Amino acid sequence: MSVAVFRSALILFLAPLLFASLPGSSLAQENPYIIAYDHYLEEPGNLEIEYFSTFGTQRAGNDFHAFWMEFEYGATAWWTTEFYLDGQSTFGDSTVFSGFRLENRLRILKREHFINPVLYVEYENISGADKILKEVEGHDVQKDYADRNAALREEHNHELEFKLLLSGTHKGWNFTENTLAAKNLSNNPWEFGYAIGASRPLALKASAKRCSFCRQNFIAGAEMYGGLGDRHSFGLHDTSHYVAPVVAWNLPSDWTLRFSAGFGLNDNSHGLLLRWGVSREISGFGSMVKNLFGGHR
Repeated sequence: MSVAVFRSALILFLAPLLFASLPGSSLAQENPYIIAYDHYLEEPGNLEIEYFSTFGTQRAGNDFHAFWMEFEYGATAWWTTEFYLDGQSTFGDSTVFSGFRLENRLRILKREHFINPVLYVEYENISGADKILKEVEGHDVQKDYADRNAALREEHNHELEFKLLLSGTHKGWNFTENTLAAKNLSNNPWEFGYAIGASRPLALKASAKRCSFCRQNFIAGAEMYGGLGDRHSFGLHDTSHYVAPVVAWNLPSDWTLRFSAGFGLNDNSHGLLLRWGVSREISGFGSMVKNLFGGHR
């Protein structure tokens, strides 16, 4: 077994154990999406810690395992902020840290409506070796990720990304559409992309008793995402697209597990993007920090 594969396996299986020592919180119904976003934000004062993995097949190069940690904090009822740390391991090559991201989601309307708009703003400081594929934009295609990590790391991307999230929930079904526009802070043109999703709990009526395998704990659906070219060549030419069934399992022990199998829809796409994630919410984190630093004044 190569060093890269060994490191990747350690991260894949041991990273979720970091959550085991965290204090519990009240159970929340988390959506199953990994790429698309709905209109629900983090509860004010709560911190959610998430770990995600992506195994990707590569036609022109070696397969890879990309992974990232998310720290999502509910700053207010209308503002959620997140911090990402990205890395990846390419089999037969190396394991590298590929950068960080700062994300903010701002809910425009206070009350629930038929369609709920949310503004999304993200700053990315990543290298060309980043392979988490959290979004697909512009003319991103699978061959862009095929070079050796040493070569990919020479490319440095400082990018602003904007999304308009339109989401609504009706009779248990959630439908969401995300429109993406990204600008590398250089002379590169604006790039565009999309993500759409639909999901529903397997049961809407909650069980009278606490249980792990009750149907209402499982939320299933599908998401589709891809690039839409750039300012000079908008459209589907030389773009990649994926469709993925998704499922989330909300456990009474305050854990949420997510799973997704993404399939490329054309020759520009990776054949398979197998994703899974685990998350846990710390209720009242903001109050705990305030009490720690100012509770004895």
